[in-house]
Amino acid sequence: MMIEDIFSSRGRVRILRILFEIEELNISEIARRAGLNYTTTNQHLQMLEKAGLIRHKSFGRIRIYRFNEENAKVRVIKDLMAVWEQGSKQT
Repeated sequence: MMIEDIFSSRGRVRILRILFEIEELNISEIARRAGLNYTTTNQHLQMLEKAGLIRHKSFGRIRIYRFNEENAKVRVIKDLMAVWEQGSKQT
């Protein structure tokens, strides 16, 4: 999957930012915080999971999502977000 595919959607970027800040959440809470409906959030999460950026664990019907820390791309994304947040605080 190309980087353009991941970052071309504000919804996916919001989801990544939420997971960066909160670390792990269920799909309903991600949808609420991102201002997206459940179906759209689920589609974004599936794409991010297919790209290997996030993973989930299931507890019955509840799925909890978090970054896939084993993926080198995740470390770069998290570094970018940390630098971006730091820069936002300084301006």
